[in-house]
Amino acid sequence: MPLRLGHRGAPCLAEGEPPTYAENTLEAFRRALEAGLDGFELDVHLTRDGVLVVHHDFTLGGIPLNGLGFRELPAYVPTLEEVLQAFPGAWINVELKSLPPETDGREEALARLLARHPSDRIWVSSFDPLALVRLERLGVGPLGLLYEHEEAEALAPCLGVEWVHPEASLLTQDRVRELKVRYRVLAWTVNRRQQAQELAAWGVDALVTDFPGVLV
Repeated sequence: MPLRLGHRGAPCLAEGEPPTYAENTLEAFRRALEAGLDGFELDVHLTRDGVLVVHHDFTLGGIPLNGLGFRELPAYVPTLEEVLQAFPGAWINVELKSLPPETDGREEALARLLARHPSDRIWVSSFDPLALVRLERLGVGPLGLLYEHEEAEALAPCLGVEWVHPEASLLTQDRVRELKVRYRVLAWTVNRRQQAQELAAWGVDALVTDFPGVLV
């Protein structure tokens, strides 16, 4: 059976004020596990003062997250360290948000944090191939390449990744078979039970969903 992960937790089951703030929160992650999932996917940014925080968008209130200090953020935005401490047994896919080619030191900050919280249930992914190169050079792993265009797959052999994370519609049974010769495969975002069952039968290693009931 593939790993079953909640997309930014299980915000559909969490309570937020307002509800749109429910994703990527401690409550959403707790709800994902209570619903029977194995873990969750989350998104990480670096603040101006060097704190890794869990939030999807590159901005908050119209201001770039890397231009805000941690103490300026709302209480519902957790640090990555808080999440790792709160859910030590969960499978967690950490998506590092990054825009190539620039870096603000987020890769180094993530390497330091993960060294303090070693776990064989955590892996890091990114759409940014340069971020993955930097992480690999820092000894961070396992790593996964996120992509929604098939052409991006050609980058994977250059990046030292153990995972590929294609958008689910890119996969066929033959493609999964070919990818699994070299990689573990995560499919996102899988919100139909029939699709989840099909991908599992093909041998996909992890599924990410917005709706836990689809996978449990």
